[in-house]
Amino acid sequence: MSDLLWQKSGVVIDESIQNFLAGDDVLLDREFIRFDIEASLAHASGLQRIGVLTENESLAIRQALLALDADIVEGRFVLDARYEDMHSAIEARLIEQLGETGKKIHTGRSRNDQVLVATRLWLKARLTTLQRLCVEVADVALSRAESEQWPLPGYTHMQRAMVSSTAMWWSAWAESFLDSAQRAGDTRALIDANPLGTAAGYGVNLPLDRAHVTEVLGFARMQISPIATQLSRGKYELAALEALGSATLDLRRLAWDLSLFTSAEFGFVGLPAQYTTGSSLMPNKRNPDVVELMRASHASVAAARTEIEQLLSLPTGYHRDLQSSKGAIFHGFGRGLAALNLLPALLRALEWKPEAMRAALEPSMYATDLAIELAAKGMPFRDAYVEVANPQRWEAGDPEVSLSARVSPGGHGALSLEALRARLTSLQAEGV
Repeated sequence: MSDLLWQKSGVVIDESIQNFLAGDDVLLDREFIRFDIEASLAHASGLQRIGVLTENESLAIRQALLALDADIVEGRFVLDARYEDMHSAIEARLIEQLGETGKKIHTGRSRNDQVLVATRLWLKARLTTLQRLCVEVADVALSRAESEQWPLPGYTHMQRAMVSSTAMWWSAWAESFLDSAQRAGDTRALIDANPLGTAAGYGVNLPLDRAHVTEVLGFARMQISPIATQLSRGKYELAALEALGSATLDLRRLAWDLSLFTSAEFGFVGLPAQYTTGSSLMPNKRNPDVVELMRASHASVAAARTEIEQLLSLPTGYHRDLQSSKGAIFHGFGRGLAALNLLPALLRALEWKPEAMRAALEPSMYATDLAIELAAKGMPFRDAYVEVANPQRWEAGDPEVSLSARVSPGGHGALSLEALRARLTSLQAEGV
């Protein structure tokens, strides 16, 4: 006789079919099982409040769940192929230790809302980490913007365009990662809704104390409609990946800058040796592999987003297709957060090479300044543009003078870093 939770009498289980059905669930569920235990603790508390469990039964279940959690942390229990998934492993442990009492834990819930609440708690934790990392990156970038004022070539279309500065470069990343931090927080607020108690998507004939369970689990609210709750699976994961993608897209572009700036052709930036590797053949090479793999990390996030988006061509109700969403968020957040975790230290360690940056400035890069100056004196801008387009008008300028004259808000002469600092301080005050 099979010990599968859903096994019905007279149905023969084909091993190859079951292996296909289970997929990588057991391996993936090692990532989520402690959140499933947390949700089971809250569910047991709720069952006691409506009289399904006695106080002694609830206490016994609580002690058994906490012991299992400790065994997982200490490595005494490892989820493996003995179990179909984390849900069956937890229930099997309770039945093994508590007998009939253990059989009561599944009252009023389904594996549908079990997996929803476990992944929801997991996503909330990951979004908190994402927001913290974005705030840390912004803090590093803003601190360096406040202290570093060197001229730096600015580019459009990969061509030298105007005189820029390290302060403007840093402030760009500070503001970009502040935006990503805000988006991570906003997304966490969106998904901060308790799905537990909606069961298989149609409610149950028990007065479940969902408000109590919501509070115990630390959710801001509960999802009301059981059907809408099922519809949110994948949709909320997609929102979380989009928030992660906001940060990894910034990371990809920043990594591109560093890939260029550290090359011999630019020579603007030096990286500490620990962020580079050598060639297996060429003894002269030091390669910026860390930066390049950071640049690649967004691919995993984008792939995860695409996979989940393609899963969501479904009618209402639960469908087994959604099982694949667990692997997608695991891999997407795994790669994305790992890359972002390395970024603050890398940004603290990079060293500018001011002489090389100054040497890359050329007369044409002051042409826009000249056209604006003529327009400010009364010449129609289009006439000034035509006049300054003549290369004979170009001449070498003083980059510091050019930068200090750039007084439009956000330009080097009016960086408005205090506004970015205020945003950062506000986020930090929230405990991020």
